[in-house]
Amino acid sequence: MHSTWGELARPAPPTGAGVRRRRGPGLRLRLTLLATGLVAGASALLLWLGWLLVGGVVAAVPRLPVGSWVWVDDVAVPAERLGRVLQEAARSQVLRTGTVAFLCVVAATALLAWVITGRVLLPVHEVTETARRLSAESLAERIRLEGPRDEVADLADTFDNMLDRLQGTFDAQRRFVANASHELRTPLAVIRTELDVTLSDPDADAEELRRMAGVVRDAAGRAERLVESLLLLARTDGAGLAVREPVDLSAVVSSAWRGVRAEAEQRGIRTTFPTEPVLVVGDPALLERVAGNLLENAVRHNVDGGWITARTESRQGWSRLEVASSGPEVPPERLAELFEPFRRGGVARTGPNGAGLGLSIVQAAVRAHGGRLHAAPVPGGGLAIAVELPSAP
Repeated sequence: MHSTWGELARPAPPTGAGVRRRRGPGLRLRLTLLATGLVAGASALLLWLGWLLVGGVVAAVPRLPVGSWVWVDDVAVPAERLGRVLQEAARSQVLRTGTVAFLCVVAATALLAWVITGRVLLPVHEVTETARRLSAESLAERIRLEGPRDEVADLADTFDNMLDRLQGTFDAQRRFVANASHELRTPLAVIRTELDVTLSDPDADAEELRRMAGVVRDAAGRAERLVESLLLLARTDGAGLAVREPVDLSAVVSSAWRGVRAEAEQRGIRTTFPTEPVLVVGDPALLERVAGNLLENAVRHNVDGGWITARTESRQGWSRLEVASSGPEVPPERLAELFEPFRRGGVARTGPNGAGLGLSIVQAAVRAHGGRLHAAPVPGGGLAIAVELPSAP
């Protein structure tokens, strides 16, 4: 019965008026102003320090006799004022030269910062433009940024990976909605046809009305079961657990088996339940639905006179529920398809025995419990599915 197990992979913004418009200067301008301001501040500090240093050095001239004169640039200066004159001249020269250098450095910094930030932010603009062009119908576009593997490249790669996940989600949603619409249309069409045929017959008697009512009831029941399954799948897939309490998987299997036992006995299916008490923490109703869906799937997709084995066991911190059964052969490459909505025995759509959502609900419930799901074909025909959940502490 056992073979190589295959573990199943674990699994839109508003537009128009809802989009917040950016206000104020852009990131490129802010980075340019920041760099220019830092360089301007550092340059001004250096100019001031140079002004002080030059003034201090020039003022320390040797003292000359009082009353003597010194010629400076064809100007006679009293000896007692020589130091101050030289200091003022040196500081004035530093200010003139330093101001020109300061303006050149600031202008060069602003220009370089503007050019460099433009080049650095170019990939970010590509990400932005790609995001603006995207819609539910154009998710196939990717950035695929080339160049050095820096932080911007990581951002672009992360954006591409996010688009891959979104495209997969949108595709699955389209298939799900299309399949659900088709399945709901079928029972509604049956109901309308039966009503139209019966109402158009003026000689319809009580027997005919009873027959029509029976057909309508069966179709309404099928639509009701489909809607309930859709609601449970939507509530389970993506929502946290509302209830967390210790649950014995062996008791869950026994309770779930009562719902399909009569059908299994009618078809002569042999059963073996080597279960042992194993505790997990979770939602009892949801876990019973997991066991019920696995057993129901094993019965309805079995062969007359076939067999079913359900066992529970605990190993290395994990509690395991395995349901294996005979049945038609399932190619290993089609295992994952069984857990897609509206897939039944590897065949698209549903059949008269179910809505095709049972294993999808199992997968969503196991994911919500932090568990793992495995599936493997049984040699000779059939399927074995194992659920592993964290054991209760």
